[in-house]
Amino acid sequence: ENMSKISTEDLLNGYINGIFPMADEDGMIYWYAPDPRAIIPIDTYKCSKSLRPVLNKGYFNIQVNQNFEQVMRGCANPRFEGDSTWISEDIVQMYTNLHLEGFAHSVEAHLDGKLVGGLYGVSIGGVFFGESMFSLVSNASKVAFHHLIQILRENQFELLDTQFINDNVKRYGAIEIPREEYMERLEKGIRQIRFFQNGFSDALYSSEI
Repeated sequence: ENMSKISTEDLLNGYINGIFPMADEDGMIYWYAPDPRAIIPIDTYKCSKSLRPVLNKGYFNIQVNQNFEQVMRGCANPRFEGDSTWISEDIVQMYTNLHLEGFAHSVEAHLDGKLVGGLYGVSIGGVFFGESMFSLVSNASKVAFHHLIQILRENQFELLDTQFINDNVKRYGAIEIPREEYMERLEKGIRQIRFFQNGFSDALYSSEI
């Protein structure tokens, strides 16, 4: 299916049914439903000791939903030679539309007025589907992730989906659960009424642990 034909409604329906799209190297879009599924337990995440001083210094200025498309493009850039990305131009457009409709969000780390890292994902009810993250400066994506967890805790989200297990998500405490259990938790989570909003003032927010 060509992505430009996939509406935001179809995309949301996909998430609600436990599937999500990725582009292959030719730009063809396929839907995925991993079994087992990787999730990050929101309540057991612990900030790593090495990150605490970075947070306490308020080294990065953290913002929410200020540069959504730029965050996606940061995630789409190849990280090393020969690296391929599943974030095609169609995917960028589609999630940017989802963002404009209030269902996709970015958490961004800025340094000296420049976007240097961040993450984005989709939010439905009490579920946040983490999509991708990038970092141009050491610790930038870790700090963005730390703030994502604060937002999810503050707004009582129930599930943080991270799709596939890999070394990157393992460092944030990701675990795998059977697809069946994931679907049960998903169904319960999306029925909750939750809002993805940053309740901290900026000063408090950049040093919150």
